[in-house]
Amino acid sequence: MEENLTVDRSRVPLTKEDFVSDQMVKWCPGCGAHAILASVANVFPKIGYRKENFCLISGIGCSSRFPYYVNTYGFHGIHGRANPLATGVKISNPHLSVWVATGDGDSMAIGGNHFIHIIRRNVDLNILLFNNQIYGLTKGQYSPTSPMGSVTKSSPQGTIEHPFNPGELVLGAQGTFFARAVDTNVKLMTDVMFEAAKHDGTSVIEILQNCVIFNDGCFVPITSKDLREDHQILLKNGEPMIFGKNKDKGIVLSKLGLEVVTIGQNGITEDDLLVHDQYSQDPGIHLMLAKMTPPYFPIALGVIRSAMFSTYDDLVEEQIKAAKSNTKIKNVDDLLNSGDTWEIK
Repeated sequence: MEENLTVDRSRVPLTKEDFVSDQMVKWCPGCGAHAILASVANVFPKIGYRKENFCLISGIGCSSRFPYYVNTYGFHGIHGRANPLATGVKISNPHLSVWVATGDGDSMAIGGNHFIHIIRRNVDLNILLFNNQIYGLTKGQYSPTSPMGSVTKSSPQGTIEHPFNPGELVLGAQGTFFARAVDTNVKLMTDVMFEAAKHDGTSVIEILQNCVIFNDGCFVPITSKDLREDHQILLKNGEPMIFGKNKDKGIVLSKLGLEVVTIGQNGITEDDLLVHDQYSQDPGIHLMLAKMTPPYFPIALGVIRSAMFSTYDDLVEEQIKAAKSNTKIKNVDDLLNSGDTWEIK
C-alpha cells in the first residue's frame, strides 16, 4: 500500500514531546485513555506530517477531552457531532490530517447516524473509537456496546438490548478500513494508528478500553495474562492465522464459516490455515473476523480491513474543479455582477 500523500510532510524531525500539551490530564488514574494518549504522542511524529497539519475533533464524553491533551489544532464539539464537524474540516482543507476521538456512546448512540454515513462516504480521516462498554462521563449508564444483561445504574436488573459490534457496524456501512486494539498494548495501538494514517479513506480503530470506575475489568477475559494468548489473535497481512499459548491453534474457513482448529490434530497443518488478506475488496471474511468473540473464537486484533475505494473529499474536489472550469464566475465579485444589476446613486 502506498502512503497517503495528501498531507504536507514536516521538514524537521518531530518527537512525542512536540505533541504534549500544557493542559492537566483529567482522566481517572488507571483509565485506559492514558495509554491511548501515549500512543497518539508516539505515532504522530512517526507519521511525519507537519505539526500544524494535524487536527483533532471530538464530541462529548471522557474520550472527547482528547483535543486538550494533544498540542495540535483541535475542536471540542457537541454530543455525537464530531464526525460531521470533521467532515467539514477535511473538505474545506484537504491538506489536514484529521483525527476524531469518540466513545461508544458518543459515536453509536446519539451520533450513530453520523457515524455510519461518514463511513459510507469514505471521508479521508481517522476515527479513534474508545470502547469501554459504558457511559463514563455521566457516571455509569449502559451504552450501545454494553453486553446483554449488564447491570448498570440505568439497568439495575440487567440490559435487555442486543449490543452493537463496532466492527460489524463499520463493515455493514461499507467501511474501507477497520482495526482493533486493546489499551494494554501501546505498541499495537501505535502500529494500527500508523496504518490508519496511510489509508486513503475513513479509518476506524476500535480500542477496547478499561473504565476503572464504572466498568472495571470489562475486558479481563481478553487482556489477562492467563487468557490473552488463547483469546486474542493478532492478524498480520499475508500470514496464516495462528494463536494460542503454544501457537498450536489456528483459523480455517469451512463450508459453515470460520472454525478454530488445532495444528497437528486430524491432519491439520499450517498450510491449511486461513491467510489474512486485509486488502481484499470483498468484506466477507473481514466481517467474519470482526465478529469473532471468546470463548468460542479469539478476538481479532490488528488491521482487519484496508481496502481501496474512492474518497468523498477527492470526489468533492473533482466536482469543484469541474464546476470552476465550466463557468465564467470565478469569485464573489463575478457572482454579484452577473445577471441584471442596478446601481443606486
